[in-house]
Amino acid sequence: MSKTQSISDVKLQEDLKNSGEIPVHVAIIMDGNGRWARKRGLPRVAGHKRGVDTVREITEACAQIGVKYLTLFTFSTENWNRPKDEVSTLMRLLLKSIKDRCDELMQNDIRLTTIGNVKTLPIEVQKELNYAIERTKNNKKMTLNLALSYSGRWELLEAFRTIAKQTCEGNLKIEDINEKCVSDHLTTKDFPDPDLLIRTSGEFRVSNFLLWQIAYTEFYISNVYWPSFNRKHLYEAIRSFQTRERRFGRVSEQLIKNDKGLKNVLHLPKETV
Repeated sequence: MSKTQSISDVKLQEDLKNSGEIPVHVAIIMDGNGRWARKRGLPRVAGHKRGVDTVREITEACAQIGVKYLTLFTFSTENWNRPKDEVSTLMRLLLKSIKDRCDELMQNDIRLTTIGNVKTLPIEVQKELNYAIERTKNNKKMTLNLALSYSGRWELLEAFRTIAKQTCEGNLKIEDINEKCVSDHLTTKDFPDPDLLIRTSGEFRVSNFLLWQIAYTEFYISNVYWPSFNRKHLYEAIRSFQTRERRFGRVSEQLIKNDKGLKNVLHLPKETV
């Protein structure tokens, strides 16, 4: 139990673990910072600052309950189109958060990784990210994956360009271009596809996030704005996930007959399937 964790929360986590399967990979679209602030008569930056605290709480809770991969949609390619002052504030918050939380990641055995066009970030942010990634690379309990300057279409275009180049150079045969080939050229090639996608603030759209990877992901929409989203809301999302029947194109009878074997196959890392 962490210093900030209550006894009641430990019980909630144990109940959750005993009630069903914990998703291996959780992805979250963290939405609603600006609306949270506006509702309280505060500047948008107040929502972003509070949202950073939520990231810390949800990351800790995911690691405690056994989630192995947590991918957070932190800054999209489209976010560069926001007002310059807001973008600058977000970059400063990102830089400060990485500096402040690196020790905590080490203490909690959490590895930090990123996906996206990270080279477009300010140099000082890139340096701090690279330092934290290198420092935490051997941590095993959970991987925290930040999607930064990321979009699903950008990722797919980059993969297709690489595949086309390899084909033109004779290093890849056309008949070898299949789903696994595409997956192996994505920035998430080292992670399993998300089991659960959570979106806060009540919006029903994927916003150009993990377009290839969420083909069979379970969705959970929360009406709560991200700055108010807490570990109890996370547990509600996972309880909902535990009630779903994930058929992957099969019928219910097939899952009943081969439940254990099917789960083992579906959760193998991509490179071993």
